[in-house]
Amino acid sequence: MVDNRPTPLDMISKLRSATPARIFLPRAGAALTTRATLDFQLAHAEARDAVEERLNAESLFGDMSSRGLKVVCVRSAARDRRSFLLRPDLGRRLDDESRERLKSAGGDYDLAFVIAEGLSARAIDRHAIPLLEKTLHSLDRTSWKIAPIILAEQGRVALGDDIGETLGARLVAVLIGERPGLSSPDSLGVYLTFAPRVGRTDAERNCLSNIRPQGLTYDEAARKLLYLCSEARRRQLTGVELKEEAETLASGQLRTIDEKES
Repeated sequence: MVDNRPTPLDMISKLRSATPARIFLPRAGAALTTRATLDFQLAHAEARDAVEERLNAESLFGDMSSRGLKVVCVRSAARDRRSFLLRPDLGRRLDDESRERLKSAGGDYDLAFVIAEGLSARAIDRHAIPLLEKTLHSLDRTSWKIAPIILAEQGRVALGDDIGETLGARLVAVLIGERPGLSSPDSLGVYLTFAPRVGRTDAERNCLSNIRPQGLTYDEAARKLLYLCSEARRRQLTGVELKEEAETLASGQLRTIDEKES
């Protein structure tokens, strides 16, 4: 009689294929194998590099402009990468020149998208435009007044509050590079805040995390973001009081916000 039960190695291989995380690492005696050690050192180096990398704002601006998007470039009060990393408060507010530039672009906007490198410029380079295009494609522009896309250098999540308040936007969605992990140096996050203003707390935001092909896909992230935008506008709030219930929608259903609200 043939025993078709999976072996321990089969089960380990199946688990490894389900995640890029470092699980069931091989050992040589009491230590990890040389290959596993070198893989760890490489992943650690990539994570450190991702934090230090600068956003190529000029290239990203050109790419978005060529797609017909109106873009406004701004900077935080952090003048360089070192001050951005050592002084988080500087990354949360606009510099004076950028503030004046945004005031001239201000208006009665329903939603503003902010793109900031955060702690991973690599995440912005790879994922910001695909996610933005998916979201804008499914957004009904006739019922939502969208602000110009704001491309922010040396920005942290709370910079969106300063930007949204200066623009006069009711909602701000910050697409930002997340803190790199050993298996994900390019994860993108989105933070949504209703009635943005300086002093908002993280409890007043909704977050979508690990957006990348190996994590939360662009289609799924766009669907969830559209749902949150719709509910935030309907209920006039974001944060802990707004639960993400997009799973109640049919899988893969990228409906427009108007359809959801009707």
